[in-house]
Amino acid sequence: MPRPLSLLLLATGMACSLLTRAATPAPPTAPPATDPPTVAPEPPPTEPAPPASPVPPTAAPEPVRSLPDASGYTWAQVAGGLTRPLGLANAGDERLFIVEQRGVIRVFSEGQLLEQPFLDIRDRVVDQANEQGLLGLAFHPGYAQNGYFYVNYTGQGGGTLISRFEVSAEDPHRADPGSEFVLLSFNQPFRNHNGGALAFGPDGYLYIGTGDGGSGGDPQGNGQRLDTLLGKILRLDVDSAEPYAIPPDNPLAGGGGRAEIWAYGLRNPWRLSFDPLSGDLYLGDVGQNAWEEISYLPAGQPGGVNFGWNHREGAHPFATNLTEGLTDPVAEYRNGGGECSVTGGEVVRNAELPEWEGVYLYGDYCSGRIWGLIRDSAGAWRSEALFETGFRISSFGRGHDGRVYVVDHGGGVYRLQSAG
Repeated sequence: MPRPLSLLLLATGMACSLLTRAATPAPPTAPPATDPPTVAPEPPPTEPAPPASPVPPTAAPEPVRSLPDASGYTWAQVAGGLTRPLGLANAGDERLFIVEQRGVIRVFSEGQLLEQPFLDIRDRVVDQANEQGLLGLAFHPGYAQNGYFYVNYTGQGGGTLISRFEVSAEDPHRADPGSEFVLLSFNQPFRNHNGGALAFGPDGYLYIGTGDGGSGGDPQGNGQRLDTLLGKILRLDVDSAEPYAIPPDNPLAGGGGRAEIWAYGLRNPWRLSFDPLSGDLYLGDVGQNAWEEISYLPAGQPGGVNFGWNHREGAHPFATNLTEGLTDPVAEYRNGGGECSVTGGEVVRNAELPEWEGVYLYGDYCSGRIWGLIRDSAGAWRSEALFETGFRISSFGRGHDGRVYVVDHGGGVYRLQSAG
């Protein structure tokens, strides 16, 4: 067994068991595989270099002492008529940019869904399988000045591409499809578990969630291997060089594996986000056939955390009984009762909803259930089911004003607001 990278680096995590459920059919965007557990081959030994000093953490906000009574709140529809939407982002203004899996980004502005797409790259996006397509969108922190945004999609042959595009010089509601600059591409051995999440962190670096390459049980052992980009969170500096530079404090920047890696041991991370106040990172990782999980990295956490797949599924043994050096999720729930696939969410920081301040909302694709997750003043993680929506929850998103949205893969976008 290779020496776990997380034994050399600081790792955190707490596990809490939430709900039990019965198996359901796989969803279109991020289904758990139904293959029987497969023991992964041992990856080659690596000896990573010690990381540089991490970015100092942001001052911690006040802990959330209790979850709100959800009965006084609702998810109100703001947009409909969309085609398989599975992402939502903002560019620092009132507009919402909605990702459609087929390869189109739509604009919702001033209460209307614009007919003209912001970006249409259906000519290069492959979405033949349920988990392929245009999967992620992130706007550069300096978008107002440089017009850059980044997408994650599957292209010809099913491989993953991370590309930069530019907004049109003539129309702020249109991007230039000919401006594509490919930063990074890599093959996908199977058609599922493509990940797709993109987000800029408070450090200005681009974070990318990648799946383990697919099939079931991680047959190639990609989650634990440090010589592949699969089954990871990648961290890139897109400003210092083209196509990108490696942040000097990435854990493998000095050698021992792929220098882009920030964290590993993931199966199919479906949506990651940063708390805009604390800078803490949350992500949902889709389980094999038993456990769905939410993982967490506090702001200032050095890279190199091993989230355990495929040694563990959630906080439970899978291919081995290894626990040393692995970081368990802070929340998990069992498949059953209609649940099948976790969708990572957003921390609420909306002045209009003070009762929700600091609550992390996440959901399940099949059941449409939405949970709230908090860390109380004693440091314990608490999660509770709050909404039964009936949506096929493919993503959450945030407006520039802090409002939180949920995306229904069936064609709608909904905003959390007071029922009154």
